[in-house]
Amino acid sequence: MDIHVGDMLELKKAHPCGSHTWQVLRVGMDFRLRCQGCGHELMIPRSKAEKSIKKWIRNPEGAPQE
Repeated sequence: MDIHVGDMLELKKAHPCGSHTWQVLRVGMDFRLRCQGCGHELMIPRSKAEKSIKKWIRNPEGAPQE
């Protein structure tokens, strides 16, 4: 998968806050994701993240969203 910083991911399982949407903050062997519901950040292995993606929304300008 060609996921970049700033892209939005909708994962299969919801975060405990109820949100399914995450922003990509870092890519590599691990992804750093920020929950769009509560702002919680986590690191997740790339393989696990790629398996749990339901929907992928590319960032149109290609730059991180703040």
